Amino acid sequence: MFEPFPGNYVWNLQVNLALVCGGNHGEIDLACRPIKEAAANGEDAGTALLFDSWIAVADQLTKNAEEDEKAGYLLSAGTKYGRASGYYLSAERMQSRDYAPRWEAYDKGLELYRKHVALRGLHIDFVEIPYEDSSFPAIFVHDGSGIKRPALVSCNGLDSMKEQVNMAGHGASNLERGINTLFVDQPGTGEALRKRGLPARHDSEAWATPAFDYLASRPDVDEKKIGMFGLSLGGYYAPRAAANEPRFALCAVMGANHLWGDLQRRRLEREGENPVPHYWDHVMWVWGKDSLEEFMAYMPNVTLDGEIEKMKMPFLVTHGAGDRQIPVSDAHRCYDEAVNSAKRHLRIFTEQDFEIEHCGADNGTVMRDYIADWCAETFAELD
Repeated sequence: MFEPFPGNYVWNLQVNLALVCGGNHGEIDLACRPIKEAAANGEDAGTALLFDSWIAVADQLTKNAEEDEKAGYLLSAGTKYGRASGYYLSAERMQSRDYAPRWEAYDKGLELYRKHVALRGLHIDFVEIPYEDSSFPAIFVHDGSGIKRPALVSCNGLDSMKEQVNMAGHGASNLERGINTLFVDQPGTGEALRKRGLPARHDSEAWATPAFDYLASRPDVDEKKIGMFGLSLGGYYAPRAAANEPRFALCAVMGANHLWGDLQRRRLEREGENPVPHYWDHVMWVWGKDSLEEFMAYMPNVTLDGEIEKMKMPFLVTHGAGDRQIPVSDAHRCYDEAVNSAKRHLRIFTEQDFEIEHCGADNGTVMRDYIADWCAETFAELD
């Protein structure tokens, strides 16, 4: 993994994810240089300085895009707006929920993402998925042809957002293989958490089933070929949902997450790296818990033990051999317990693949494209 901040995994992960999401190496370098000394103070200290440095780059890039737009260079403007959106969202993701400036940055990231989509002429629909007495937002990435195609529901991890997962190339990679994608901000993530106050829940089928129903209602989706995909904590959400929603035709995960609830107990003992600063405050916010004690009391629910066995559809588990957040043993356990899957496959990525970190953060393309290939192949086998 590219590590401009020696010894600070959380800040390095942010940089790598920004690169994976289409960031420009020169712009990111300018965002990182002023805060190298601050990074040495730890993952929580100095996050406000990190925010300011990244926002300064995002603000200037936005001004550059606006100049392009005024000149009529709409494609160039759209490209810059997309990168600026990624920087705003990346900086926002690293802050405590109590850090007021994050909210303006988040709104700016969403606004510029829509400008990026419009000016680039991308086939992306902004939709709402009904959920209990509310709804959660999603983006549907398609080719604009109206032809019935297979589709995936793509869910976020603990701290990712639908825009970031699509900017990481998952939508484009799937489209190249004839697959549409519905990227959801499910409860506990993105807009669902920030704008709707919807917390995460262990029974992910409660929101995955409405997402399935939305796709099945579209004329450009083959309702018999709808799969479930998740990355990072989505490596728990997706299999749990598929195991309890048998209409899903397949399930694939980018990073297994079989025992995430128990991992929180081990993290209290400082085992493994965290994905964001202010970690414990963040997870309590995500899960809607008022105290660490309440959060930890809920965590035994977040396990795939007793769930994976229900899964009958094809199931792909991918994992990085050098994952510093989730142990490789979770991937093996996930695969080993999927005894009723019609087609199960485990793929561990090694140094020879140039991608070994959590969810491929050190490269960003290898696991992504392998999963897209497997999904396309498996959908074709359903004919």
